[in-house]
Amino acid sequence: MRSWLSSWRFLLSRRWVLFFLAILVVGYGTWWLGEWQFGRLHDRKERNAIVVANEDRTPIPVTEVLAPGREVPETDEYRLVTATGTYDVEDTIVVRYRTREGAPGVEVVVPLVTAEGTTVVVDRGWFGTDDPEIKPEELPAPPAGEVTVTGWVRADGTGDSTEIVGHSTRAISSTTIGEAIDQEVLTGFLALKSEDPAPDTALEPVELPDLGEGPHFFYGLQWWFFGVLAAGGFGYLAWDERKHGRRGERTVEKKRTGWPFGRGDEDDEPQRPRDIPPSTGTITPDRNDAAGDSTNAATRPNSSGRP
Repeated sequence: MRSWLSSWRFLLSRRWVLFFLAILVVGYGTWWLGEWQFGRLHDRKERNAIVVANEDRTPIPVTEVLAPGREVPETDEYRLVTATGTYDVEDTIVVRYRTREGAPGVEVVVPLVTAEGTTVVVDRGWFGTDDPEIKPEELPAPPAGEVTVTGWVRADGTGDSTEIVGHSTRAISSTTIGEAIDQEVLTGFLALKSEDPAPDTALEPVELPDLGEGPHFFYGLQWWFFGVLAAGGFGYLAWDERKHGRRGERTVEKKRTGWPFGRGDEDDEPQRPRDIPPSTGTITPDRNDAAGDSTNAATRPNSSGRP
């Protein structure tokens, strides 16, 4: 038992303690990111359930859901409501840079003034155009006179994208639009489903949200897998050092034989150089300076000892 414990004492070294702390940080980070993705999946499912429950319910008057200065409850998103009034075409707002299937276009937002004097912001639909600053008079006109609209309740956009420049914006905010047209408006807006009477030229219908669950489940699993991989890597490296010693301090022979994947039955001693047998003799060339003699010619002694 004591020998087994001593073989793992290297884990108490500064290097391994810091390594272990780093793995803890990585593990916590991957766990948190996985939980975050699963949390987004949960929120997506709840939102989809609300949309499915609301989008086909019997329409109710808009004033039962929307009111000035009251934010739209999350449970009322995509609730079907109706409103009756007259379109204020001169105050049409264009929502820029709304593409569909790669085609450029805009969304057309027109205030609807009710008989009670309140104003409902209505997103009438999409119009394909290359001009993001298109003028209201260049767009298909809404029905003239009194009209009853049915639409889905939407919450206002937020941030700098709701700023109105001229008669255009990047995101719909009833509050910003009300300030721009100097009218009291109901907080939130309607995504148009139908108009009665119908217009001469209809816009492309408003797109309903995608009810898919997205990639959050697989992203969550991916982050958790990274955490398990980090813990497994730590365990393998610890086992490797316990079994074979610290990397960089292993014998030259083990590296030469490809250890730990080479042969395991070889000695750890370095191989001795081979002994070269001494030469038994040398032949010294005899240089002849006389004419006709071959220079640098090697001669061997005959039996008499003369050349």
